[in-house]
Amino acid sequence: MTTAPLTVGFDLDMTLIDSRPGVHATMTELSRRTGVAIDADAVVSRLGPPLDEELAHWFPADRIAAAGDEYRALYPEFAIAPTPALPGAAEAFATIRERGGRVMVVTAKYGPNAALHLEHLDLVPDVLVGWHWGPKKGEALLEHGATVYVGDHLGDILGARAAGAVAVSVATGPVSAPDLAAAGADAVLADLRGFPAWLDGYLAA
Repeated sequence: MTTAPLTVGFDLDMTLIDSRPGVHATMTELSRRTGVAIDADAVVSRLGPPLDEELAHWFPADRIAAAGDEYRALYPEFAIAPTPALPGAAEAFATIRERGGRVMVVTAKYGPNAALHLEHLDLVPDVLVGWHWGPKKGEALLEHGATVYVGDHLGDILGARAAGAVAVSVATGPVSAPDLAAAGADAVLADLRGFPAWLDGYLAA
């Protein structure tokens, strides 16, 4: 039996939300305003890593910081409304709480913009930590006692490993289920609709 209280962490982009429409719209507007050609289709094909890594594909080094600031400022207007929750997200949160647990979200996204998504979709976690990526996610998971971390990216597996947490992967992002398994995920689900059954099995183990 796992130790109480149960705390489960989730990634945001392509784990809880399909952020592709909003990111596409924001990148398109950023391109229009800056005059820099950005292939928004390419951007949304590789969501997960921090924004600055993506902007480095399009902007010279001395313009990345300013471009990032402008992107984050545009984001609330262009990204929140068109972004839906992924199937099973609300049910995953409800399942954890029905079992007496706490929900946290740890994301590479700028925290205030992540909060706007979660509030808009009524997916309000007990804890939200932004601007954490890869192994750094493990710091937040450890701080809040999370024993499970759910994500869609190889970086999310690294975050779980850094915290000694169980790495649950969902194949709803840019990384295939076989690649997630090969990277060391403890469980790979097609999407979050499979999470309640997985959690019950984990708690019963």
